[in-house]
Amino acid sequence: MHVRNGNLKAYAVMAKRRWAAAPDVPTIDEAGVPGLYASFWHGLWVPKGTPTELVARLNSAVQAALADATVRQRFADQGQDVPPREQQTPEALAAQQRAEIEKWWPILKAANIKGE
Repeated sequence: MHVRNGNLKAYAVMAKRRWAAAPDVPTIDEAGVPGLYASFWHGLWVPKGTPTELVARLNSAVQAALADATVRQRFADQGQDVPPREQQTPEALAAQQRAEIEKWWPILKAANIKGE
């Protein structure tokens, strides 16, 4: 939104391909910093020990929402992709979270960044 209305200058998107929401903004590779990728992703977590039936019902509701054309368009308008249905599972979310931790933890540690 701020880029579209001219209040903010975007130099690159941290993705392998240009975003549909900002097609004139180059990728990080095109901007000369290859390989520095970050993605938008969302998830819902529940407390440990939540009954699997409840997790399944919640996941089913999320999948139904993500299949809705209006919701999908809202994501697209913000330059975000809706993951394919096979990636809309608790197991896929756990794998995504593990991969992000493995990717970013060494960088945080090397920079001595700590939570408050």
